[in-house]
Amino acid sequence: MHIRSCLPLLALSIFPAATLAQQASPTPEAQSPAFHTVPELTAGFNLLYEQKFTEARAAFENWESRNPQEPFGEVAIAATYLYEEMYRQGALTSDFFLNEKKFLHGIDGKPDRQRMAHFREALARARELAREKQKTNPKDPEALFALTLAAGMESDADSILEKKQLDALKRMKEANEYAKQLLARHPDANDAYIALGIANYIIGSLNPGFRFALWFGGIHGDKKLGMEQVGKAAENGRYLRPFGKIMLALAARREKQNALAQKLLRELTEEFPSNDLFASEYAKAMGRPIPAVIER
Repeated sequence: MHIRSCLPLLALSIFPAATLAQQASPTPEAQSPAFHTVPELTAGFNLLYEQKFTEARAAFENWESRNPQEPFGEVAIAATYLYEEMYRQGALTSDFFLNEKKFLHGIDGKPDRQRMAHFREALARARELAREKQKTNPKDPEALFALTLAAGMESDADSILEKKQLDALKRMKEANEYAKQLLARHPDANDAYIALGIANYIIGSLNPGFRFALWFGGIHGDKKLGMEQVGKAAENGRYLRPFGKIMLALAARREKQNALAQKLLRELTEEFPSNDLFASEYAKAMGRPIPAVIER
């Protein structure tokens, strides 16, 4: 298999495979939504994880209208479009994750054109706001966080949904550069562990020949370390904790760690009882009949 077939996997690493600089101390910053929990944003992400995409967008748009200079509002809006499309395409399920062809090459067919247009428009606005912040402080953590997420989400969209592997790789490298600067100042940004862990896990799962080729590009993988890193996000993430749980659960299923997968999926179904994705995955992990899909 050509090495380009692995790029959809690499693009899952929306943050860099860079060292977290765990010994560094966070620099005191002004209160920011990316690094200090904002109840309204948490409520919006909860709506997103309940698959109430329209309501989640409305919540984020309402917050953004009152905080027009903060790029994180636009990042959150973009996330609703990406998460919705990945949900519609079945890209967050064990059926996708355990299917090697899809796992390596992305979805069948094409994503919704209008939804993807809205997604990219929100990313463009987030980048514009982030760069405005950088005019006064090039190391502004809010800006770096937004730029990292914007590049990472676009990398996901390019590879998994639109199968533009080379574009996805460029965005992944861009996210890597921003996140190096971010994590040097904020090593406790636990949401970032998700991408580091996904990258480590997936690259560590590749054929040894592929891993050897990637090694020359400075890209390394370790499945055990990857799961440990995703576990940190699943335990202590601010906004992406549930996403960390579903990704760790899917990895656990691949590794036949059924008890861990069942535990995580049970927790997700209890926290988000209206999410038919979590309910379905829990049923699969338990070997039970899959519940009926909730029509929306």
